[in-house]
Amino acid sequence: MSSNIKISIRFFHDREVRAIWDEENNKWWFSVLDIVAILTEQNDYAKTRNYWKYLKRKLRKEKNELVSATNQLKLTASDGKKYLTDALDSNGVITLAKHFPNNKAVKFLDWFTYSDNSIDGQSKKKAYSFFDSNLIKEDEVGTTKSLQQIHAYIFGGLYDFAGQIRQKNISKGGFQFAVAHFLGNTLKKIEQMPENTFDEIVDKYVDMNIAHPFMEGNGRSARIWLDLIFKKRLKLCVDWSKINKNDYMSAMIESSTNSTKLKSLLKNALTDEINSREMFMKGIDYSYYYEENE
Repeated sequence: MSSNIKISIRFFHDREVRAIWDEENNKWWFSVLDIVAILTEQNDYAKTRNYWKYLKRKLRKEKNELVSATNQLKLTASDGKKYLTDALDSNGVITLAKHFPNNKAVKFLDWFTYSDNSIDGQSKKKAYSFFDSNLIKEDEVGTTKSLQQIHAYIFGGLYDFAGQIRQKNISKGGFQFAVAHFLGNTLKKIEQMPENTFDEIVDKYVDMNIAHPFMEGNGRSARIWLDLIFKKRLKLCVDWSKINKNDYMSAMIESSTNSTKLKSLLKNALTDEINSREMFMKGIDYSYYYEENE
């Protein structure tokens, strides 16, 4: 294993799946205990560990190769310390899940293999590939056009309005977003807002969120848009894994009148790892996690 260890946390229905990148073999290793906890719908760590011990013994007796495919790697636990824990690569995870003949396992495998055919599942796959697309030209970053391009890329073929500015009024939780009739002018004004400092960039992001130019998919598109501006102007991006879902959602609601909380969350999560594919992928995982309904 390389000393340059990359960690990922993916989310399946609000449950963590910790993963670690193996540079040498060019693959991810996933925490077995996290997956067993999901498949058994178990929150008790001791019970999860005991179940995995029992399953391992059973598999050994059956001379199943899954146990020998297990690797012991150090992963960070909830107490912040690193512990040696069993991990499996993608093939191992798929084999493991097949030992759980329940609906949860089927849904988990759909999620894990990116074969989820829902709009969320399909658009997330497209969002992952955005990192390699080089779609947005440097001089277009921060424009309405670039936001439309991001939206069209992620939701193309899934929404017939992908990349198109909405013609209807929309609201969420009682909050009325920018009136559709004036949206063209509103977006021109936002586009002209300065973006030289951290505060200016977040102010622009907040105004774009209030504008909410699309019928659906605004948050996911705008977070990528925001990161591109940070990268261009400050040579930084957001490590979204450092921002708690509920904190972020409440800060966004509050931001239309006071953006202090949002600025604090974003500032504390900035990183200079702007070329890290892993940082981007993790950001997409969190971005979609924020949008999941409780």
